[in-house]
Amino acid sequence: MIKLKSPREIALMREAGRVVAKALDQVRRLAVPGACTAEMDEAVAAIFREHDAIPLFRGYPNSTKGKPPFPANICASVNEAVVHGIPNRRPLKEGDVVSVDTGCKINGWCGDAAVTLAIGEVRPEIQKLLDVTSQTLDLSIRAMARCRTWSEVASLMEKYVKSQGMYVVEKFVGHGIGQDMHEEPQVPNFVSKALRKNDIRLEPGIVLAIEPMVALGTKNVATLDDHWTVVTKDRRASAHFEHTVAMTPEGPRVLTFLDD
Repeated sequence: MIKLKSPREIALMREAGRVVAKALDQVRRLAVPGACTAEMDEAVAAIFREHDAIPLFRGYPNSTKGKPPFPANICASVNEAVVHGIPNRRPLKEGDVVSVDTGCKINGWCGDAAVTLAIGEVRPEIQKLLDVTSQTLDLSIRAMARCRTWSEVASLMEKYVKSQGMYVVEKFVGHGIGQDMHEEPQVPNFVSKALRKNDIRLEPGIVLAIEPMVALGTKNVATLDDHWTVVTKDRRASAHFEHTVAMTPEGPRVLTFLDD
């Protein structure tokens, strides 16, 4: 069941969203050659502590029974890693890209966002990948203002990515969000059979974590031996951008920006 949020509840989610945005802003400053993703994780943890925010990722259960929970405050996915990368001390080098995803809960309400960052100067095809993925997120938010259902938005996202010669990663999708990080509905970045059967009406009060994941060479992925990190099967680069977005009577409102 989709839980619609009141204006008061959306305002509470905005507070969590602002802290997530602040955390990712700090990560941007650390995204330089020689830095490491463990430092990014520590910086995000400090911001969450400063705001009495509960990290949503640390301790998150593994989808495979008996496998370890997620050990960090951020997912830090480098180059061919799509999602769920575990932060480490390996120095980032010129030409890398790192996708950083994080979320927190404040006063019982959640925010969730992600960004992919270039480390120094990257190859033109990699910069295009980042631009296309970011633009896919932007166009989805703009489309929510005029589309009645999510399938209309997802179709536009999928068509745009394909028009740029890239691939939507279909293994992972966005989600509803509120008092829990993952709520109904599932929010694909492509038009699936399940979405055609149970489309999502874009009505005031619905809050979605929209997160396109785009790959250069293939939509197919595999999970590494750490039981978390998901990589493209061809080991070419991927990118991931995400915002928490609320539908209001005035249209879509992004909750994970630093400022309104």
